Amino acid sequence: MNTLSQTLGARHALVERIESSEHAVLDICKRLVREKSENPPGDTGAVANVAVEILKAIAGVEIEFATAEYPIVNVVARLRGRRPGRRLVFNGHLDTFPIGDASHWSVDPLAGVELDGRLYGRGVSDMKGGIACSLYAFGLLAEYRDHWDGEVVVTLAGDEETMGRRGTEYLLETVPHASGDAMICGDAGSPRVLRFGEKGMIWLDISTRGLSAHGAHVHLGDNAIENLLAALSSLLSLRSLSVVAPAEVTRAIEAAKPLSEPISGEGESQTLQSVTVNCGLFNGGRAANLVADRANASLDIRLPVGVTVSEVEARIIELLQPIPGLTFSVPRRFEPNWTSPAHEIMRAMQAVGREVLGQEPALNMRVGASDSRLYRSRGIPTVVCGLTPYNMGGPDEYVTLDDLFAVARIHTLTAFDFLSGAPRSRTDPPKGRDRHV
Repeated sequence: MNTLSQTLGARHALVERIESSEHAVLDICKRLVREKSENPPGDTGAVANVAVEILKAIAGVEIEFATAEYPIVNVVARLRGRRPGRRLVFNGHLDTFPIGDASHWSVDPLAGVELDGRLYGRGVSDMKGGIACSLYAFGLLAEYRDHWDGEVVVTLAGDEETMGRRGTEYLLETVPHASGDAMICGDAGSPRVLRFGEKGMIWLDISTRGLSAHGAHVHLGDNAIENLLAALSSLLSLRSLSVVAPAEVTRAIEAAKPLSEPISGEGESQTLQSVTVNCGLFNGGRAANLVADRANASLDIRLPVGVTVSEVEARIIELLQPIPGLTFSVPRRFEPNWTSPAHEIMRAMQAVGREVLGQEPALNMRVGASDSRLYRSRGIPTVVCGLTPYNMGGPDEYVTLDDLFAVARIHTLTAFDFLSGAPRSRTDPPKGRDRHV
């Protein structure tokens, strides 16, 4: 068994190893970005093969492909420490948003262009940069496996942008070691704000049917668009639903506000604590001079911690039942989810964040969804620490190199501390060169 001094000595050596090898995470990230993996169509075969090539260079790693539906390819890699213990999982998704019109980019979206302290490319923030950090950490942990217990697992999913049913969800259902005692996700965010939970979601499809007539003879028709507008107007009242969240969640959101809102936008804390309703699709009718006999809309409703899916759906039924000719369905739903901000994995990463950044990261909820919810729904404590996204989903998507290096270091040292039991002082000075993130 390693003594405390041996563990701390190994950690010090690991820090020095990071100092001398940071270029490796940049190289990994460029290799991932250069493989197209747009979703749709969701073909992650090429980028999965690149990830496997990177993993095969690590001594002692166990690698497997796990595919529910080709060409959506998933990868799982496993690394064992000096003896049995806890299992820590790094999770990430290989698929990206579509590139769109490449002529709107100032650089080749698949070239991994490095320019003025930035790295450009489709998916570099969401989330090939985060995956690169996890793969980098995985490789360094292999070098120091004699100083930590348990296992480290990397799960790379091919289907996150379409809600993960053939990606992370499939892995959790079919690969036993895809689960663990804690999970770190490098999805888009910021190393300065560690995310411990996410809002829930209800996708709602509404259709109304009316009676067509000539536009000059409205008294003979029944306008489906007007009925749909009435439904949408009533659904906006969901925004005022009462929310009773656990005190530790509310405290964390409010405490994070001064640091988190300058990154994620003013009003984030209110959005995190409220039901939001967004109508993203609307269409109906056949001509301007006809009374519309059909109309439909699709809505995205997000639920904060403190409100359940069943409560909101019950209210939706109450609001929509009185409207004539209306039908609706819920194609997707999931509950709000969160890990206690006081959990060991959160505190370990927060302490490492202070060491790396020179300031303590905030702990906050995340506005958007990620595959982290699939881990939390299985009772697995989960933290999201990724790179700050710029132009995510649009032309010239990029991340800063400072963020890339910081997140790589945070992933590596948090994993080592969690599995080795190395004590960390929150008053330790930052190590390594200054980071401006």
